[in-house]
Amino acid sequence: MKHIDIYTDGSCRSNPGPGGWGAILVYKGIEKELCGGEPSTTNNRMELTAVIKALQALKESCEITLTSDSKYVLDALTNGWAEGWRNNNWKKADKSPALNPDLWEILLNEVKKHKITYIWVKGHNGHPFNERCDKMAQNESSKYIENQAF
Repeated sequence: MKHIDIYTDGSCRSNPGPGGWGAILVYKGIEKELCGGEPSTTNNRMELTAVIKALQALKESCEITLTSDSKYVLDALTNGWAEGWRNNNWKKADKSPALNPDLWEILLNEVKKHKITYIWVKGHNGHPFNERCDKMAQNESSKYIENQAF
């Protein structure tokens, strides 16, 4: 089974607002960058989208080390919360609606295809791949801002 390192990040200029996501896939030292954005979204949607798009880029089941600064994504996957929300018709334990069920459904279907180890890193803390993903996400969100001053 191939081993892939995946690094992801999402960004939103205001929440909600223009957003972007970035992902870097590394296989045997070869890097592939993926990125995109939306004109009106949330930071959590961009974090989810980054992971989804990275996993969808893989053509076969892989052993993956996924590194992200998103506690939202990683905690929901590693603690089984997202599976629980789905099993409870997208309701959380307190009966409130789970946010982003459309993206969680896609992500849950993608993660079951692979063997994934999840690693959380603190954002904006000098991790080289996380910083690159953040820059890609910021650049993508900038495409949706009119009359940019920078």
